[in-house]
Amino acid sequence: MPVWERPEPQPRAAPVPLSRAKIAATAIRLADVHGLDGLSVRKIAKELGIGPMRLYDYVVNRSELLDLMVDAVYARIAEAGQRSEWRATVLAIAHATRDAALDHEWFADLLGGRPHLGPHALAVGESTAAALSQAPGVRGIDDLQRALGAINAFVIGAVRREVTERRTARSTGTDLTAWQATLGPYLTRMLETGRYPTVARLVVDGAHLDAEETFDHTLTTILDGITSQPRT
Repeated sequence: MPVWERPEPQPRAAPVPLSRAKIAATAIRLADVHGLDGLSVRKIAKELGIGPMRLYDYVVNRSELLDLMVDAVYARIAEAGQRSEWRATVLAIAHATRDAALDHEWFADLLGGRPHLGPHALAVGESTAAALSQAPGVRGIDDLQRALGAINAFVIGAVRREVTERRTARSTGTDLTAWQATLGPYLTRMLETGRYPTVARLVVDGAHLDAEETFDHTLTTILDGITSQPRT
C-alpha cells in the first residue's frame, strides 16, 4: 500500500512523539544542509532523538522518505496556485516551483524523475492542468498534454540550470565575475577570429540577464504561444 494510503502507526508511550510529517520536516532540514547524498536514516533518527529502527514503522524505505519530503514542498507550491484566472495560476505555480527549488536545492534533483503522486503534488498538477485547459489555444486533451509538457520542460530545465550554477559557484569559489576574468582573454581571442559572429554579438552586445526576469519572460513567451491560434 502506498505511503499516502497507509495509516499512521498507533501512538506509542514514548518520550518523543512521531509522525510522518515530523519525519519529513526533519529530513528536509538535513537535506537543505547536506544534500540528498548526506541524508540517512541514522542522521534523521539522531536529529529526532530516537532509535533508527523506529523510523521504519513510518517509512519502509528511502523512496517513501523522499516522497514525503517532496510532497511537503509541493504543499507550499499548492498554496501559491490559488488564482482566479488561468494565466495567473500557471505563472504563480511556476514561480513557486522555482522559489521552492532555490530554497531546497535537492528538490530540483527530484524534478522530472519518477512521477510525484502525493496529495499535494497531485493538487499542483490538477491546478496547472485545469488552468491550462482554459487557455484559448487549448482545444482538447492533445493540446493540453502538449501545453503541460512545454511548461514542465521549461520549468524543470530552467530550475535545474540555475541550481547547478549556484552549486558550481559554491564548490569552486568562482562567481560570474571571477569566471569572466579567468576565461575572458581566451574568449576574446576566439571571437576576434571572426568565426563566431553571432556568439560575438551575444557576448559583446547582450546584457547579463537577471535569472528571475529571464524565467518570467520565457514563461510568458511560452504562454503566449499556447494561447495563440493554431496553424491550419
